[in-house]
Amino acid sequence: MKTSDAEKQAVEAIAKLREMLKPGDTVYTILNHVSRSGMNQRISCVIGGEGKAVKNINWLVAQALDEPIKNRSGYVQDVGIAQDGYGMDMGFNLVYNLARALYKEGFVCCGEGCGSNDHSNEYKKYANFKGQKHTGDGGYALKHKWL
Repeated sequence: MKTSDAEKQAVEAIAKLREMLKPGDTVYTILNHVSRSGMNQRISCVIGGEGKAVKNINWLVAQALDEPIKNRSGYVQDVGIAQDGYGMDMGFNLVYNLARALYKEGFVCCGEGCGSNDHSNEYKKYANFKGQKHTGDGGYALKHKWL
């Protein structure tokens, strides 16, 4: 695959994900496999639940972040987005990077429960963010929970 094709797929995946996910939405992660060393994990991403249909968004997330989807040969149950790392919450890291890709230019505050770091770091400057745009770190636009 040419780089331009991968970039085009990433732009299309980001556009689809932005239609599906709004700031304040929760992305659920499922740990499918951990390597023996603990340095590689395969994680699935799903949205929905709580009365809504559950949808697997692995393929779109992998394209948006240019991350590989892998599994062990012959094991379909551990298919997931490969995450290399150790000593941190890799599910949170995956959702954080997804939110940064979706909201590079910032996002409008969703009010109560908004995860923007502006609420804790700039609280004296801005008493009420509701409806205002957070231009700092878009990584906190989405919430993360493990299933």
